[in-house]
Amino acid sequence: MSGGVGPTGSDIKLARQEEEQEMKQLNSSMNKTKSSNIHKSSILNFRQLNTLAVVVVLSASGMVGMEDVGFVLFSVLYVFFLSKIAFPSLPTSIDESPIFGEKNRMLGIYVSVAALIGLFLPIIYIFHGIIEGDKQGIKAAAPHVFLLASQVFMEGLTFSGRFSIPIRVFVPVFYNTKRIFTIVDWMRDEIGKVDVEDSGSDMRLHVGRGLAVANMAFWCFNLFGFLLPVYLPKAFKRYYGGYKVKE
Repeated sequence: MSGGVGPTGSDIKLARQEEEQEMKQLNSSMNKTKSSNIHKSSILNFRQLNTLAVVVVLSASGMVGMEDVGFVLFSVLYVFFLSKIAFPSLPTSIDESPIFGEKNRMLGIYVSVAALIGLFLPIIYIFHGIIEGDKQGIKAAAPHVFLLASQVFMEGLTFSGRFSIPIRVFVPVFYNTKRIFTIVDWMRDEIGKVDVEDSGSDMRLHVGRGLAVANMAFWCFNLFGFLLPVYLPKAFKRYYGGYKVKE
């Protein structure tokens, strides 16, 4: 008998049942998150292997200069340096999920367009240039494809869960800035291909120029219209907000 003072035995039993139910729900949620991360890692690894293959083929073929290869190697070292010194990972209790979520339809369309304009079409352009013997066009487009494939690989590496959000946003900003300079060189070479031997057909000349201009427009917008004014502030707000929660 409680005499009206303190909880009864049934109250204690009920509280324990509620606690057990909450623990089961928490464990179920954690298991779902783990399985989702494992699934994403397998897809990510497949994508990384594909882009890594492109990087290896282009670098081994001699289409890419040593300065671009050196840039990629430097980026790998610098990412690990920043992750240890400037932007270490937050505790696992802090939310470091993607900024825009996985089910953002507009972002999915945007990424697909980026892959089409920046990667798939230039790769087709390079292979077509091998058939037509357009050595100048291949040499001009290859650095952009090499750097974009390296960027995709590095983004997959930073999203593996070992790096903080600022490191994840640093990779596209860093690579996008570098690739704008390579696209400028690509445009200059395509425009300068007038009465040049081994430049391919007239149709290829127009396609090459259009592809270079399209990449310049898209990646300039990506850097100055999305990454710097939108993605970067959101990433830092989430990261330093996590530090406030930790404190």
